[in-house]
Amino acid sequence: MEKILNIIGSEAAKAFDECGYEEKYGMVSVSNRPDLCEYQCNGAMAAAKAYKKAPIAIAEDVTEKLKDRAIFETVEAVKPGFINMKLSMEFLTRYMNEMLEQKDLGCEKASQARTILIDYGGPNVAKPLHVGHLRSAIIGESIKRMGRFLGHKVIGDVHLGDWGLQMGLIITELKKRQPELVYFDENYQGEYPKEAPFTISELEEIYPVASAYSKEHPEYKEEAMEATYQLQHGKRGYQALWNHILEISVNDLKKNYEKLNVEFDLWKKESDAQPYIPEMVEDMKKGGYAYFSDGALVVDVKEDGDTKEIPPCMILKSDGASLYNTTDLATIVERMKLFEPDEIIYVVDKRQELYFQQVFRCARKTKLVKEDTSLRFLGFGTMNGRDGKPFKTRAGGVMRLEHLIQEINDEMYEKIIQNKMTQNHEVNPKEARETAEIVGLSAIKYGDLSNQASKDYVFDVERFTSFAGNTGPYILYTIVRIKSILNNYKQQGGNAKTCRAKLFDGTNESVRSLLLETVRFHGVIENAFADIAPHKICSYIYDLANAFNHFYHETKVLDEEDLEKKESYLALLVLTKKILECCIDVLGFHAPEKM
Repeated sequence: MEKILNIIGSEAAKAFDECGYEEKYGMVSVSNRPDLCEYQCNGAMAAAKAYKKAPIAIAEDVTEKLKDRAIFETVEAVKPGFINMKLSMEFLTRYMNEMLEQKDLGCEKASQARTILIDYGGPNVAKPLHVGHLRSAIIGESIKRMGRFLGHKVIGDVHLGDWGLQMGLIITELKKRQPELVYFDENYQGEYPKEAPFTISELEEIYPVASAYSKEHPEYKEEAMEATYQLQHGKRGYQALWNHILEISVNDLKKNYEKLNVEFDLWKKESDAQPYIPEMVEDMKKGGYAYFSDGALVVDVKEDGDTKEIPPCMILKSDGASLYNTTDLATIVERMKLFEPDEIIYVVDKRQELYFQQVFRCARKTKLVKEDTSLRFLGFGTMNGRDGKPFKTRAGGVMRLEHLIQEINDEMYEKIIQNKMTQNHEVNPKEARETAEIVGLSAIKYGDLSNQASKDYVFDVERFTSFAGNTGPYILYTIVRIKSILNNYKQQGGNAKTCRAKLFDGTNESVRSLLLETVRFHGVIENAFADIAPHKICSYIYDLANAFNHFYHETKVLDEEDLEKKESYLALLVLTKKILECCIDVLGFHAPEKM
């Protein structure tokens, strides 16, 4: 169904046209002064310059045409040339009922579905996920879900780091500890064991030890670099170990991402791009794009108009070795060949902006992507502790993601238990734990997503787990409150799903405020995805939850004696619940049945 802003804007455009002005001046927006009006049009201000006429005179002309339109209760021209609009309750009621009748609440799907690939993982194998991986996963997952809700084909890729020096370090340390392993026997020709010679815990201990040791012992690092080279050039024993590392790491990563309700369609790796590198490099040379500078193969990516120095994009080092640039460019080649995406979105730390600017420019200049293929960089800020520094453990180390999740779940469990005891409710520890995990996930995800992605933010456990304020638990508590009312109505023998609104009382401001929030839904989702800005959905559902709770405290829904009023209220509650549930699903979490 048509977005409410489009309907209002269409009426305004017609009115401008009928008055002899161009329709383009009929742009309408939600009012930034809700105390004065609900929607506003400022087109008369712009039209005044074009038509050399006072803006208030133009606004009054247009207002006269709009006054009799059925969708408006009032339309008023205000100096110096604003057009203030208030919608009729008949129109709002009809629009609300139509939303209830439509699939996905009437949200229009994209007229031209796009294939969009999102790169939003990026962990290295053999290392545990830590809090630094949180933002990419949470933001990327929400963008994927938004796109799919709007009808696009969206593909999520974890893009694992599996081809760098860390592999050589692990192999070298393993050889140092267990030289007798068959993987290190140069004469071995048989099948390698199916079971790995290490567990995930041992693997996660090996890498940091090897990494630290290599920094103090150059000969050890040289050995690791040689092992990396041998792996990348097909040494059987090393590749068998590499496969073990991958299998164990990926299984562990999947468990941890599952706790975040994050799923990837592709578990692609840096190594998957390696076969594309030789041909890509040759094409860059033949096309005259790449040249040698101090022995390294580079492509110039600076452009006229640059206000700062943009260094060349290095393709191969002087020794012929590839770099991250090489792999990322080859990955673009792979993605274009396999999926032909219309757009590729990279959800990564904002400090990598210059790097991706180089990669994107190089990909375009060397024609790795089509002219109309969009390459977008969504850089996110740092997740900090209360001290304003990157989030750490109490001991000062980098916190593992699973430990953060557990800490939040424990905090939510204590608050749920305390809340039930305060209300003299019976406590079932198992149910409380399950609820704590659901609410805890909302605390983590909403706490992150409610901030603009590019901004740094403070991860405040106490605030994020609060049931009051702009938090995930507050949103879930609102949904559970609505569910409780609807369940009580069901116990009375009613079925709220079949309820439809009659005409609401236009003087009930809490009803009007809630209605106005519900009908914004379509525009919010569409705008949030266009701007790849999940925080806009968070802001919207916080406003919606506040509007509902204001309505709830002023209205005794189930005690209402007027049947038409009661069913209208219930229909409004059903719509509010559906919108909230749809939005939190897009954000990547869900609500429990009770709290």
